[in-house]
Amino acid sequence: MAEQTDLGRRRFLTATCAVVGGSGIATAAIPFLSAFKPSAKALSSGAPTLSDISKLTEGAQLIEVWRKQPVWIIRRSKEILALLEGQNGRLKDANSGVLEQQPKYANNINRSIRPEILVLLGVCTHLGCSPKYHPELKAEAWDSEWKGGFFCPCHGSRFDMAGRVYNGSPAPTNLEVPPHRFVDDVTIIIGEDQEKA
Repeated sequence: MAEQTDLGRRRFLTATCAVVGGSGIATAAIPFLSAFKPSAKALSSGAPTLSDISKLTEGAQLIEVWRKQPVWIIRRSKEILALLEGQNGRLKDANSGVLEQQPKYANNINRSIRPEILVLLGVCTHLGCSPKYHPELKAEAWDSEWKGGFFCPCHGSRFDMAGRVYNGSPAPTNLEVPPHRFVDDVTIIIGEDQEKA
């Protein structure tokens, strides 16, 4: 006697196998697909950094981190600002002609949005060392006419209080001004342009 095929049962078993197999493949694929999604740490490393400068006194330096790089925020005195123009003859790029080194809104003698607040990436443009802040207006071993600024101990690059590089320094360009904007009088966001605010 010939066996009769139960089509309903066959359809049920085929559908059940398809659902179980599909869910197994989806479960196995989740770890692989998750590997393509950036981690929270990676996302946050490129995110803008909020900085409170309410306690930043004249001459003081605040160091933040943005994209795993140090960002310096310095409150300059009127005396320091007055000395900036007098340094022009000693600088490689006094007028900040290399436009990639600062946003358009910081392309001025102060290299800042507000003259008294300087925001710079703390990375030497020579080989990536971190220069040291020397705000004192006194002769130094590396410069007998020192008017305050930044000195890189790795290879001797010197920068003025606007982050502009001195002649004779190994660094080819000025220190970089990162994109930033003021939220209010005491809050800066590093990583967002002023023009987009």
